Amino acid sequence: MTTPVRKAIPFTRWPDAAAQRYRQLGYWTGEPLTAMLARQCAGNPNAVAILCGERAVTYRELDAQSTSLAQALARRGLGQGDTALVQLPNVAEFYVVFFGLLKAGIAPVNALFSHQRLELLAYAQQLQPRLLIAAGTHGLFGDGAFISELQAATPPLAHVLLLAAQQDAQDLGQLLAGTEYDGMPQDGPAPQPTPAGEVAFFQLSGGSTGTPKLIPRTHDDYYYSVRRSAEICRLSPATRYLCALPAGHNFLLSSPGALGVFHAGGTVVLAPSPEPLNCLRLIARHGVTMAALVPSAVALWLQAVDASPALRAQLASLRLLQVGGASFAEALARRVPQVLGCALQQVFGMAEGLVNYTRLDDPPHLVFGTQGSPMCLHDEVRVRDADGNEVRAGETGMLATRGPYTFRGYYQAPEHNARVFDADGFYATGDLVQRGADGYLKVVGRVKDQINRGGEKIAAEEVENLLLKHPGVLQAALVSVPHAALGETSCACIVPKHAGLRTVDLRKYLRQLGIAEYKLPDRFDMLDSLPLTAVGKTDKQALRAQRENQA
Repeated sequence: MTTPVRKAIPFTRWPDAAAQRYRQLGYWTGEPLTAMLARQCAGNPNAVAILCGERAVTYRELDAQSTSLAQALARRGLGQGDTALVQLPNVAEFYVVFFGLLKAGIAPVNALFSHQRLELLAYAQQLQPRLLIAAGTHGLFGDGAFISELQAATPPLAHVLLLAAQQDAQDLGQLLAGTEYDGMPQDGPAPQPTPAGEVAFFQLSGGSTGTPKLIPRTHDDYYYSVRRSAEICRLSPATRYLCALPAGHNFLLSSPGALGVFHAGGTVVLAPSPEPLNCLRLIARHGVTMAALVPSAVALWLQAVDASPALRAQLASLRLLQVGGASFAEALARRVPQVLGCALQQVFGMAEGLVNYTRLDDPPHLVFGTQGSPMCLHDEVRVRDADGNEVRAGETGMLATRGPYTFRGYYQAPEHNARVFDADGFYATGDLVQRGADGYLKVVGRVKDQINRGGEKIAAEEVENLLLKHPGVLQAALVSVPHAALGETSCACIVPKHAGLRTVDLRKYLRQLGIAEYKLPDRFDMLDSLPLTAVGKTDKQALRAQRENQA
């Protein structure tokens, strides 16, 4: 059989001099991400890699199932240069699929399970995938209607695998188990992972623009991020890590996340959500030593233990709680060891690259009052004013960074890249920070118009553009409102075309468009007009102030 000619996925590469330097420093090793799995299979194949409900998946089984998938995809003619759209919940198959696609040389983007029609169509239109892997339990895939819509919008999409398939689609579970003959030639080409310097997969940006952006991550840069994170967090084969937030999120994948745990030979314990009572039961049952949450989930855990102090006994094995994804109030941070009985580690990272940690032996004022310092000696960080000049220590400025695991450009987004990267390759993250003389960062806000609702990032422009398409809306502005538990919620300020426009109509309209539930405005305010700045733009600062005064 003739092996098809493959093309590398285009992406913005690091300059040759920088790439050579990162290799010489040992950051980039030339190994694929699947090397972590191969090492565990060679050293301790029967150790448990994943606990999912009543299932225990060993490293040997994880390797065998992911290889089975890679081989099946190669028989279908899929391989290097191809992309995949993946949407799976927190189940063991998420990791099997991730490693299987890496082994096959197929670069996936992992949509969150909360994403709906609007988001999935946007990702597919950008990526033009040949493969879709999803869950039949998701509302979009209960029948074949949305798959047909996706294929119409994405002509290359010819292959569909569903977990718990309810229609005629190929069943992913049977394929992973090797129990289903797929009718393909058994002597097809062997799967080949992409070279370490090429795109391994795509992360999703939490950016503030209306169109979701894709972040190409290479084996080299991402594997370094995983290894260094595992080192800082002192992971070992004894680590039992609770994954209760979406498994595909960068925080839960690599900071140190599940990949860090696999690299260390530990065990990932999956939970469907961060709901405290179920999570505490899992911690007690499996001896979980480490968990990662966003601040809003921490607040719920604290509330649950405060209400029933006997629950604290279920946390006896928990040694470390990581908190990231949103601003974490110092008063709340100080309650973690007091109420939950474990150490706290703050994490400030981004899917684009840079990750900051408080260290496990840091003094309390750093652990509770900062979001940590960069994890790599060669993370270059600048904190700048509006004119691009660096500010003094302790002053607020805009964060820019570059380094061995910070990307150099969004996928096929030249205009946006021109705005967020300077001539020296520094990426403007959009965060407002203060950097102490010790290099530790304190996040104080966002430059861009983004709402962080309990760790879920909402691009105001995206929701506004959808609202403006409604025939009854004249003007729309989405602003944040402080919230004790979630950090921020959203309020849609609407100037209607007629007096009869109702909130219920706008909610129904947005749901019909297929927007993710967390993006639905928590509140709608009907106004006669929107306040304007001196240059005629909508004055969102005034709108926020009005909403805060009314709260």
